[in-house]
Amino acid sequence: MRSPRIGVAIALLAGLVAVVYLVWSIGFEPVMAAIARAGFGGLAVLCLYTLLVFLSLAFAWAVLLPVERRRPIFDFYTGRLVRDSIAEVSPFSPVGGMVAAARLMVLRGMNAAYAGASVAADATTEAMAQVAFLAFGLGLGLTQFRHVSGSGTITHVMIGILLLAVPGIALLIFLQRRGAGLAERLAARFFPQAGGGVSLHEAIHHMYDSKRRLALSAALHLLAWVGAGGGTFISFWLVGGHIGLFNAIALEALLSTIRSVAAFVPAAIGVQEAGYAMLAPLFGLPAEMGLAVSLLKRAREIALGVPALIYWQGVEGRAAFRAADEPVQRTGESGERREHERAAGGKP
Repeated sequence: MRSPRIGVAIALLAGLVAVVYLVWSIGFEPVMAAIARAGFGGLAVLCLYTLLVFLSLAFAWAVLLPVERRRPIFDFYTGRLVRDSIAEVSPFSPVGGMVAAARLMVLRGMNAAYAGASVAADATTEAMAQVAFLAFGLGLGLTQFRHVSGSGTITHVMIGILLLAVPGIALLIFLQRRGAGLAERLAARFFPQAGGGVSLHEAIHHMYDSKRRLALSAALHLLAWVGAGGGTFISFWLVGGHIGLFNAIALEALLSTIRSVAAFVPAAIGVQEAGYAMLAPLFGLPAEMGLAVSLLKRAREIALGVPALIYWQGVEGRAAFRAADEPVQRTGESGERREHERAAGGKP
């Protein structure tokens, strides 16, 4: 049986080959010239804007939890940064990022059952918001590129994805609520300290019992999706492209859907680049400018992702050292206790 790692490696290699081919076929010089126009200053602007958008993502996660179960917003913010960085920079899947984010919250003091349940529920409300974002983007985009040659196929595919997404999310919620037993067995591998009197099954039901918290989380995620469209607008502006804000939001909605469909490709390498190169001409922009925007965003992901991953490894490392020290301390305490007992027993 083929190892899953081999499949990931093949997908990653295929994506890298696709990126090289796109740059070669579109033209190395125009792509690099567009990136050069942005410069380090433009990259810094894009990074700062992205960090602002992450505030909405952090609050979208936090509001899912009952007030008494919440951690400081900084913990949610760094947890979300780590989750996205693992999905975008490392060769791991988005699921790996979710596991790491939940572990980080446990190490920060959150009950393990609520950490796992909140990450799963957050992914669900994010998907709900993405459906609304795609519908919004399609509505905007159709007015712009419905007469462009080749747009019909893309439109039909996106409508099909939109129609399938609604029952897909309903199934996701059903599986989370009914399949908590399996999830608890899997969680035991990653969260050995789970417990605290609350099961994962109870935490998931508690999470979905509040329609108000779910709606607020989805609304904040939708705000973040629209914010991502604003980042696309800034990116095109930085590389010299002229696109309206609403058109940039529509383009990002279509691109985010393409990335979601290709979630099995690590960091969507090749998929994102091909998506921007394919979608940019529909909005009156050259393909090389779309590719330049994709590569500029890759630079932003690395600039933000590497420090986030270093932070995560630091937290995990300190936790490992503490866990290693505890048995030594207990052994030392037991030895001292035995010495005292022997001394006491030896007195006349």
